[in-house]
Amino acid sequence: MVEPFLSVVIPAFNEELRITETLAIVTKYLAAQDYEWEVIVADDGSTDHTALLVGQVIVEHSNVRILRLAHGGKGWAVKNGMLAAEGQYRLICDADLSVHIQQVERLLPPNGPDTDIVLGSREAMGAARIGEPVLRQAMGRLFNLLVSRLAVPGLADTQCGFKCFRGITAQDLFQRLTIDGFAFDVELIHIARKLGFSLSEVGINWYYKSESKVRPLQDSLTMTVDVIRIRWRHRNLV
Repeated sequence: MVEPFLSVVIPAFNEELRITETLAIVTKYLAAQDYEWEVIVADDGSTDHTALLVGQVIVEHSNVRILRLAHGGKGWAVKNGMLAAEGQYRLICDADLSVHIQQVERLLPPNGPDTDIVLGSREAMGAARIGEPVLRQAMGRLFNLLVSRLAVPGLADTQCGFKCFRGITAQDLFQRLTIDGFAFDVELIHIARKLGFSLSEVGINWYYKSESKVRPLQDSLTMTVDVIRIRWRHRNLV
C-alpha cells in the first residue's frame, strides 16, 4: 500500500444523524486531489448506527476505515485514530464539519506554514466565526485566556477541532497523551512545546453547529481542572 500523503481522523460518538453526509463531503473533496489519502473514523463507543453507516461508506471507498473503540472521550478517540493513521500529514477534523475540509489547504504545504504542527484558529488573522451565540463565544474566549495563562501562553485558540500534524510528530506526541476528554488539545500543545516541536496558528472559517456535543458550562469546568492537572503531570518533561 502506498503511504498516504494525508490522513483525516474524524472522532465520532453517536453521529448517525450526520456521519454519512460528512463522509460524502470529505471523500468527494479528497478524491479530487492529486495525492493519496485515507479517512479514519475513530468511533468512541457509539451506541447508535454510526458504525453501520460508516461501514456502508467503506463499501464504496476502500481508503475509508473505522476504528471501533470502547467509549473513553474525544481525546481518547483522537489519540487512537492518530496513532492508527499512516499519513505523512494527519488532520483532526470534527464530525460536524464546523470547519470545511477544503480549508485543510490552509494548513498543508505548500500553502501552510512549514512547522511540525499547524493549528486551525478562530482567533488568528483571517479567521471568521459564523453563527456562534455571543455567550458561547465569550465563554470560549475566557477559557482560552485561562489556558494561555496556565499552560500554553501566546496562543489565541487551542480548542478548534481542526489541527494538522506531521506524521512523525503525531506518532511521538499522541502516545504521550493522558487526557481523554475535551482538554486533550491543551495537553498536546503543552507537551509539544516542552519537547521543542514547531507550531503555527492559521486563521480558518468556523461555523457554529447547534448539535455540538460540547456542554459549555459543565465541560468548561472539567477542562479547567484538566488544565491544572496537565501542568502537574508534565512538570518534569524536557
